[in-house]
Amino acid sequence: MSPVPASAITIANGARTLDAELPRAQASLETKMSDDLYFKKHIFFCMNQRDEGRPCCHHGGSEAAQKHAKKRIKQLDLDGHGNIRINQSGCLDRCEKGPVLVVYPEGTWYTYVDTQDIDEIIDSHLVGGKVVERLKI
Repeated sequence: MSPVPASAITIANGARTLDAELPRAQASLETKMSDDLYFKKHIFFCMNQRDEGRPCCHHGGSEAAQKHAKKRIKQLDLDGHGNIRINQSGCLDRCEKGPVLVVYPEGTWYTYVDTQDIDEIIDSHLVGGKVVERLKI
């Protein structure tokens, strides 16, 4: 981020404040941030494992689902910079709804039962841009 020009800084009652340049600098930063997304979509699979009997995504098959999704995205040649990244995560604090995954940058949460559900999320949402309402939480 480039520094705010000195002409944008004014002194008021001994405190430094920014004048009309601040909104332009913020808009420029917001545009730059959104233009520089490293991945178009970033999917996190909760891999949390609990021993005390509470529901957890691990016991719902999250490891196999994440591996399936990663393999499928590679087969479709949609992995890597500027495309789709499939990641594992620690607890996402929604295990009672799980297993769960979340798609960013939208922040769309899904639950799933099997690899067919994962394929539907990939085909419909990640490739086609349409949220899978029946799996959305």
